[in-house]
Formats: sequence, structure tokens, C-alpha cells
Amino acid sequence: MGKVGVYLAHPRAGSFNHALADAVVRELRARGCDVVLRDLYAEGFDPLLPADGTGTVGSVPDGDDPAVGRHRREVAGLDALVFVHPNWWGMPPAVLTGWVQRVLAPGVAYKLGTADGEPVGLLKARRALVLNTSDTPAEREESEFGDPLQRIWAACVLPYVGVTDVRRHVFRTVSDAGDAERARWLRLAGELAGALLD
Repeated sequence: MGKVGVYLAHPRAGSFNHALADAVVRELRARGCDVVLRDLYAEGFDPLLPADGTGTVGSVPDGDDPAVGRHRREVAGLDALVFVHPNWWGMPPAVLTGWVQRVLAPGVAYKLGTADGEPVGLLKARRALVLNTSDTPAEREESEFGDPLQRIWAACVLPYVGVTDVRRHVFRTVSDAGDAERARWLRLAGELAGALLD
């Protein structure tokens, strides 16, 4: 597998999400991949969807934001995607939600003939790995909330743009994890990234 995009969404430098993204990048580069790491907060990616970007049928213009055009061109050429972010209120952070809405746009990531039609995914990438951190125990997440991030990524977003192999792992509970546990998780993140290439 040639080129992999790693998208990190956490505002605090030095967070465990940053450590996970670093572990993923190290593993992928060690396996000979061309890796593009995008730290969306550090880049100052603007998540606000402008009025002219709200269409679903036809192509959406890049507008006045050169970063959006750059991200759109880049994502179109990737062979796989990795997303690293915390679970905040059962959603990705706003910067990543905005990235999805602005970058995975019609004419770039999918094609829709009519508003009620079936989408055709346009991305070259067919595999994705989503790594989440959470402080909600797994049993509570499933029984009370139904794991909304699984639905967002594996049912709503990625299949819509043509990604058919969606893998996800949640590291929990992060706030009370010790150094040994975190080190084990970082090794696992590398392994999961490596398995994306098999």
C-alpha cells in the first residue's frame, strides 16, 4: 500500500491521541508507506462549512480556503485513511466533523445523481482505521449510547465515500490508565496500523 493519510484531531499537544498518531506513523513508515500526517488543530483547519458548500448533488467549489482544496486533492490520492480522535459527546471533535463536511465533498469523495439517489464513492482508498480514546466504560457505551462513533464512521461516513473496509479500536478508559497500559496501547496502535496494509 502506497500512501496513507493520518488525521489527528486533539487540541492538546502531547495528548495520548498525539502519541497514538505518532505510533501509527512510525509503524507505517517502517513498512515503507508514504505517510501524510495532518494534525488538524495544529494546522488551524477551519471546520466552518460555508453556505456554498452545503450542496449534495454536483460538485462543491473549493471556495476561498486553499487548505480545503489542498486536503481535497490529497485525500483523493490516498490508498488508506487513519483517523485518531477522542470520543466527545459521542462525536468526533468539531474540527474533524468540519473536515469531513468540507473535504469529503460531492465531486471529491462521492457522487450523487439526485438527492434521494444512492451515492457512488469516489475515493481511491478502500480501507480505513479509526482509533478512539474514551473515558466511558465499554458496557456503558454500548448499553446507554449504542456506540455512536461506530455508526458515524462505519455506517454513515466511510461507506458513503467508497471505503468498504472500516476498522475501529477504542482505547479506554484513558484518564486512569497507567504508563504500562498506555505503552501496551501504543504497541497495539502500531499493530493495527500495520494490519491495515495486509
